[in-house]
Amino acid sequence: MPKRRHLSRIAVMQVLFECEARGREKDDEMLTRSIAELGGEEAVDVSFAQTLLLGSRDQFQQTIDSLKQYAPQWPLERMDPVSRAILMMSVYELLFANDAPPPVVMNEAIDIAKEYGNAESGKFVNGVLNAIAHGRKTD
Repeated sequence: MPKRRHLSRIAVMQVLFECEARGREKDDEMLTRSIAELGGEEAVDVSFAQTLLLGSRDQFQQTIDSLKQYAPQWPLERMDPVSRAILMMSVYELLFANDAPPPVVMNEAIDIAKEYGNAESGKFVNGVLNAIAHGRKTD
């Protein structure tokens, strides 16, 4: 059975993915719906999901800047949408949240990328997050 925070991260990733298509005006409603689809408040750490979504939204530009700095050969529009959503959430958590160790954040992101992304998403997310965590640009 998936852990509550893992499902919280999946819910936030789904919202960030959907926000690209529909806009951010109703992201709280999207999060509520996503949490319900994943099993509700018993299965998902709602407070953590809300904090993660709010932080990802509040630190949006800093997250974009970090992605541009540490993965300069991968413009955002070149990334697949699922990987981009996972990175937006995970870079925020890695750089600003400070409530989970970097290896936990990275492993969670990689697992979600493998589950929801394409065949290369796990490797791609791993490479970008590893570069950011260790402060070096990817080649």
